Amino acid sequence: MGIFTRLYRVLKHVDRRVNAVFREHGLKEGEFDLLATLYRRDAPDGLTPNELCEAVVLTSGAMTHRLDRLVERGLVERVAHPSDRRSVLVRLSEAGRAMIPGLLDAYLESLAQMRSGLADEQADALANGLRQLLLTLEERQ
Repeated sequence: MGIFTRLYRVLKHVDRRVNAVFREHGLKEGEFDLLATLYRRDAPDGLTPNELCEAVVLTSGAMTHRLDRLVERGLVERVAHPSDRRSVLVRLSEAGRAMIPGLLDAYLESLAQMRSGLADEQADALANGLRQLLLTLEERQ
């Protein structure tokens, strides 16, 4: 039980700290996830909403809501799909591309601060133990 109690408490700390970073940039966690996915995929033409749904594991309704908010803020844009008139592509806008580096720096700095209490060997052992636990739990689903 101690493992899961500690994991739960750690998660609360992580959640609070990374969400503070997102709030500083006017974002919610899911919006950050969507922006980071577009940035990581580095697809200049963009991705279809379905590709985004699969990448961030969302329903189409939830994706539409997030996209609408990000379009309103000017961080992403919907553009016509060049080879399928029935579809659109979603891509980072210029403002979104400009925002991402600072946002990622702040996010990664927050993670580094939280990890700083562990020596490299401790961090590696913890990561390996959690990886094994996760694999075991996912096998049982």
